[in-house]
Amino acid sequence: MESVLRRGELGLSHPGRPKGSFLFVGPTGTGKTEITNAFTGYLFGGAKPLRFDMSEYQNQTSVEKLIGEKVGDIGLLGRALAKAEAAHGDGGGGNGGTLLFDEIEKAHPLVLDLFLQILDDASITLASGERKNLSGYYIVCTSNIGAAEAMRMQSAPFASIERTVLARVNQTLRPELVGRMTEKVVFARLPYAVQREICEAMIAGELARLRKLGHEITITPDDVETILRAGFHKTLGARPMRGAVERFLQDRVIFSVLDVSA
Repeated sequence: MESVLRRGELGLSHPGRPKGSFLFVGPTGTGKTEITNAFTGYLFGGAKPLRFDMSEYQNQTSVEKLIGEKVGDIGLLGRALAKAEAAHGDGGGGNGGTLLFDEIEKAHPLVLDLFLQILDDASITLASGERKNLSGYYIVCTSNIGAAEAMRMQSAPFASIERTVLARVNQTLRPELVGRMTEKVVFARLPYAVQREICEAMIAGELARLRKLGHEITITPDDVETILRAGFHKTLGARPMRGAVERFLQDRVIFSVLDVSA
């Protein structure tokens, strides 16, 4: 993955294609969206990916929803790109960014046809007739394909999990779509030790945010263990952890404020 990003930023990728494209697959809560947010923010001055939930594009009219239904309409994709271009101060979209398409396997086949065009020549033609240049963008598609297999094989070597998940991907998605992805990355279930690291990082981030709001609180090792027990989940990964961190720390602030008031 790092190699794809380096090539993209050094201008080594094919000029007629996106900077790079990724298919992130694996169980929920394993960091597929988080890593997309992280590299996008790092490479594009804190920007966030332009995200589309493909579970909302499951029927035949989804193409019109995405790129516009009639002349003059640019659809949700067109509006998102226009907003990003305005933020860049660049009508040509040359500064680019990341397009994130979550749960790609749920998209209607006609929507998937659009991805073939995007991955082939880094462009999309909207219903308005406007042709958008996407050569400055990274394309990320996420999927939970193979998640059940990955969870069942949690004690197997990662190479075996990876082979099994990618085989499932090739059975489920159109080969012409999978074949156009620059890199396929398999995410495995997050073990306890990794979730602990995530928990500690989230605690540090939330403490810093609360500090800016004027709330200075102290967290003990026992507090960390309490939060970790509340947020750890074998199936959902780190997804519940953020809520556990925020509830605990914000409740601590509330109790502190109430004590002072009393």
